[in-house]
Amino acid sequence: MPQTVKPWPRLRQGLQHDYRVLKVRSDVWADPRTNLEQSRVRVDCADWVNVIAVTAQDELVFVRQFRFGIGANTLEVVGGMVDPGEDPAAAAARELEEETGYRHGRLVPLGAVHPNPAVQDNRCHSFLALDCVKVHDGRPDEGEDIAVELHPRTELPRLILEGHITHALVVVAFFLERLHAEAGAARK
Repeated sequence: MPQTVKPWPRLRQGLQHDYRVLKVRSDVWADPRTNLEQSRVRVDCADWVNVIAVTAQDELVFVRQFRFGIGANTLEVVGGMVDPGEDPAAAAARELEEETGYRHGRLVPLGAVHPNPAVQDNRCHSFLALDCVKVHDGRPDEGEDIAVELHPRTELPRLILEGHITHALVVVAFFLERLHAEAGAARK
């Protein structure tokens, strides 16, 4: 039986630092067991989307881009921020076309996860975009340098297991897709 954990009341909200794509602050909370004050960092971010894009030829549409956190290029699915007031599905379609020039034939929601609930308040919504067709060369946002790569869908396990795909939220998106496929197969 699950144990209950008491919520931590926030006593004071700290000064917020705005870095355009995220805001950081340190809040003071009361430990419900001891009533002692505890300072905790909080990162406020917009929700994100990840898009597993698949062509009619069963190829996965990936993007390769430089990631400043690790100082290296990564191989990822299309992803980006949900604009204020924007529906996550609309953001997924927008990001897919902006980053790659592909449009989907059908968009399937796979679910959402909290990327790091210890310090972040946002969610990452994953989608499966089927029957994707290239309509132009893409229009990445300023500050994005993206190379589009197509890989046969059958290569996905190797790409993950050999460390070509290391972004945790990308791996989660593929896991959510697999769970949906298995649940669908179990219902048949």
